[in-house]
Amino acid sequence: NNAQRQAFERPYGLAWLLQLAMELDEWSQEEKDDSNEIDQWRENIRPLEILIVDRLSSWLPKLSYPVRSGEHSQTAFALGLSLDYARHVKNLKFAQLIEEQSSRFFSSDKLYPFNYEPSGEDFLSAGLAEADLMRRVMYKNNQDFIHWFNEFLPVNNLSSRLEPPSIADPTDPKLIHLAGLCLSRAWMLEGIIDALPFNSEQRNQLDQLSKRNAQAGLTAINESHYEGGHWLGTFAIYLITRRGINSKI
Repeated sequence: NNAQRQAFERPYGLAWLLQLAMELDEWSQEEKDDSNEIDQWRENIRPLEILIVDRLSSWLPKLSYPVRSGEHSQTAFALGLSLDYARHVKNLKFAQLIEEQSSRFFSSDKLYPFNYEPSGEDFLSAGLAEADLMRRVMYKNNQDFIHWFNEFLPVNNLSSRLEPPSIADPTDPKLIHLAGLCLSRAWMLEGIIDALPFNSEQRNQLDQLSKRNAQAGLTAINESHYEGGHWLGTFAIYLITRRGINSKI
């Protein structure tokens, strides 16, 4: 709680911690033989959880512009994880803050330049993360999201740069980020697809693109290489479980 370390792990690590709190909260509500131990884990994490919500709540209104990087500092991805958490634990004040700030950052975006992605060490797509966040923000009126998304990424403007990238050296700790990019693209596309009309050309195109990225990302996981093996499994599980789509909102 050092006042000089307010930015520690902000926002990426903080958002993942909130996901852990959410997971423990769900687990503690299930009937299990070891429920006492799980309940203790849930309570043990609560002080840190409260601190993180306070820090993010203080920081977000002061963030003049969203960070659109493809790495840890990105704004949209962290807000998506945090919003899922806030809704699950029924922290309506925190959820409303995220929704309001997300709209401030992204609601007027049009014709996102996907041809500028990816950068060589990305593990997140700034454009797809933004769209997947706005899908969450607009979930009460899906037509609003469809209208927004059609202006953000028109069906005839799908960039070939969203195809799975080549990973030149899977033992390089930065270059292997592109495998994570494939996995996160796949789950973000799945989230977006979930909000689009059935049997539309746009939905079908994005579904195929998601599957190609998922295959490339899953194939790239190699436990013998620590550089990717120590974190890509988390991304793979998040994709396979459809965590960002199945979360109760």
